[in-house]
Amino acid sequence: MQNTIAPAAPAAPAVAANNGKLTLVPLIALVVGSMIGGGVFNLPSDMSKAASPGAIIIGWLITGFGMLMLAFVYQGLAVRKPDLNAGPYAYARAGFGDFVGFNSAWGYWLSAFLGNVAYAVAIFSALSYFIPAFEGGNNLLSIICASVLLWGIHFLVLSGVKQAAFINIITTVAKLVPIMAFVLLGVLAFHWDKFHFNFWGSAGPDGQGGLGSILDQVKSTMLVTLWVFIGIEGASVYSERAASRRDVGRATVIGFLGALAIYVLVSLLATGIMSQQELAGLKVPSMAGVFEQVVGPWGAMLINLGLIVSVGGAFLAWTLLCAEVPYAAGKDGTFPTWFAKENANGSPVNSLWVTNGLIQLFLIVSLWSEEAYQFFYFIASVAILPPYVFSGAYAAKLAITGESYERDQSAKTRDMIVGLLATIYGIWLVYAAGLNYLLMNAVLFAPGILVFWYARRERGQTSFRPFELALAGLLLAAAAYAGYQMYTGVLSPF
Repeated sequence: MQNTIAPAAPAAPAVAANNGKLTLVPLIALVVGSMIGGGVFNLPSDMSKAASPGAIIIGWLITGFGMLMLAFVYQGLAVRKPDLNAGPYAYARAGFGDFVGFNSAWGYWLSAFLGNVAYAVAIFSALSYFIPAFEGGNNLLSIICASVLLWGIHFLVLSGVKQAAFINIITTVAKLVPIMAFVLLGVLAFHWDKFHFNFWGSAGPDGQGGLGSILDQVKSTMLVTLWVFIGIEGASVYSERAASRRDVGRATVIGFLGALAIYVLVSLLATGIMSQQELAGLKVPSMAGVFEQVVGPWGAMLINLGLIVSVGGAFLAWTLLCAEVPYAAGKDGTFPTWFAKENANGSPVNSLWVTNGLIQLFLIVSLWSEEAYQFFYFIASVAILPPYVFSGAYAAKLAITGESYERDQSAKTRDMIVGLLATIYGIWLVYAAGLNYLLMNAVLFAPGILVFWYARRERGQTSFRPFELALAGLLLAAAAYAGYQMYTGVLSPF
């Protein structure tokens, strides 16, 4: 297995022309395939739950600009730091020390396996269109079947069966065909009057029906937009296998712009087909409900089938790739070396057991969640913020200190601004996530302190430096407060 961390399955086989190295086109496919997954199929409802068309447009403008800055960050770092090949957490570790790097890797892992829980719920929610017994995607029957799927894949991987390239081809076609059909026919069905009606979500004459301030509406879209862009670092993850380091950056930017265009069209076209209240009430995947309104029942069938195959393939890939996060971290010393153990077939046996055990645990927890899909991807989106924030900060730090700019002084100011803007965007996302989700993530991050302590002790190093000890204390305090709030019922994870 490659010593890399991957957020999702590649969108197409890694066809390359340079001695097995990835060229520009397959790198673009990796970025697009990493980003465009299950999230796009529920964008119409997720974006409209608490936001008007005007606020959705502002949300995409903020996200588009912020994610573009992050894409530029990965573009620059791929060239300036070619020795850092383990994904975004490597930048956090190089720039801000072992504890920050560890928590970035821990957050990346949390995001990966919690995203897989969301995928499982989405699969069985889509299946409920054909088999009503799976209603909601997180009832008892759904969890039992998802568990059988999870452990079936688990034992296949342990036996040495790896993901096949043809699965990536099938899932890519499965996701793009219904999305393109939705966009093309959605343009024809779009009604300007419906789109423009209550454009800013203001309250009616009786004071009812308002969606709150524009700021609150925009904030409500931020974790949704972040969720669909997770994977923007896909090319940087595979940078070691790229024929040209510059192609990594180009692929990141091109793939990002293509995905952004699709996301904006899907979410805004829906607001010209159905009202905000109608969109907010649709079940997962909401794109199916909108398309059924346009073309009839076959539209819903097409979207649901596309989601099942697409997300089913992604679930297969993520079951393997989630385990690669701690496996890679175990190999480079960020996690204990126990996580890096392989079996006779070359599978990361310890990492796989722990990761899938946690996925199983959270699948069971989803039984008590009324909106399990949204809950788990919100948590997953917040968990991935540390590697994103610190990637931007590391790029800014390099430019400010001049490290790696000995032969390119003219780019320092530009890269410093890009890095700072990406960092500010990440901090804005932390603010937009809200206190509840931050506290719930603190509970999930706190156990990592023991894992970090063990990994440092294993390497014969000082457990915590003063700065790291302060950060660990703050994290433990936040987790303890969150636990108390949950115990008293003030904070509910559901």
